Amino acid sequence: MNVAIVILNWNGRNLLERFLPSVIANSEGANVYVVDNASTDDSISFLKNNYPNVGVVKNSSNGGFAKGYNDGLKSIDADIFCLLNSDVEVTSNWLTPVLETFNNIPEVAILQPKILDLNRKEYFEYAGAAGGFIDMLGYPFCRGRIFQALEKDQGQYNDIKEVFWATGACMFIKSEVFKALNGFDEDYFAHQEEIDLCWRAKNLGHKVFYVGETHVFHLGGSTLKNMDPKKTFLNFRNSLYSITKNLPSKRAFTIILLRLLLDGIAGLRFIFQLKFTHCFAILRAHLSFYANFRKIYGKREKANFLQKYYSTRSIVWSHFVNQVKSFNILVKD
Repeated sequence: MNVAIVILNWNGRNLLERFLPSVIANSEGANVYVVDNASTDDSISFLKNNYPNVGVVKNSSNGGFAKGYNDGLKSIDADIFCLLNSDVEVTSNWLTPVLETFNNIPEVAILQPKILDLNRKEYFEYAGAAGGFIDMLGYPFCRGRIFQALEKDQGQYNDIKEVFWATGACMFIKSEVFKALNGFDEDYFAHQEEIDLCWRAKNLGHKVFYVGETHVFHLGGSTLKNMDPKKTFLNFRNSLYSITKNLPSKRAFTIILLRLLLDGIAGLRFIFQLKFTHCFAILRAHLSFYANFRKIYGKREKANFLQKYYSTRSIVWSHFVNQVKSFNILVKD
C-alpha cells in the first residue's frame, strides 16, 4: 500500500523543526507532505531549505483542520492517508503494524496507533489515547482517557480492537473512503470533526480500529490548550452537530434536548469554578448551533444509522458521580 504522511501546518515552523526529523527517519517507504494553511512565518522557506524531498501543498487560506486537510489532500495521491499532527514524535517501525492491520482486516477503513504523552511518556495522551468511543448522549471518551483523567500505560491496551472513532492527531484512512465521505465537514473548523467522519464511515458499514502494537508521542495543545475557551466552544457546538447529523431524527432530537440541559449544568459548574469565559463559550456554542441547525440537519446522510453506537449510557454520570477514571472499570451497556 502506498502511504502518504500528511502534516497540516499553520505558523508551526518550530514544531516542524522539532518533530519532522523523527517522521522522516522512521517512515521508510512512505511519502511525507506538509499542507500549509497560509502560514505567515517562515515555515515554507524552512522546508525548502532543509527538507527539499518533503512535498509542500500551499492552501490559500487558514480554513482550520477540516478545510485545511480537505483542500490539501486533493493534491496528494496515495492508497492510505496518514493525517499527522505537527507536534507528534513517531517511533521506529511505527508503520509496519498499521499496514499489517489494513492487509489482514480488509474491512478496516480508519485506524489509529496508541497515543502517549510526550511530556509524560508512561501516560496516555488526551487526544485519542487508546481509541475513541462515545456514550449514549454523544460525549466522547477514550480507552486510557476519560475527560481529564489520564491512565498510565501498563500494557493494558496493547491490542488490536475495533473502536468508534480514531483521533485526528494520528489518523490513518483509506483515501477512497475519505473521498467517498467528501472528507471532513468544514463547518466544524476544528475539534471533533474526526468523530463525525468516523461516525459517518461506520453508518456506511466501514470499521474503525485501534492498533496498540505501535505508538507515537503527542505534545498536545500546540494550537489550542485543553482548557482554552475557544476549544470549549468548538467541542460543545461540534458535538451537537455530530448528533444532529448521525442519528435517526427522533433519537437525535431527544438527545439534543438532554445535551442542552447537561451543557447548562456544565456552564454552572464553570461559574462555580470562576471560569466565566468557559461558561460564555458554552452559551456561544448553543447560539451557533441554533443559527446553523437547518444547514447541519440538511447534511444528514442517507444511510442506515447505527442503532448501537455507544458503549456506555452516561460517561458523565460514571465519571463525575461514580468517580470512574479508568476505561476497564467502566460499566458497559
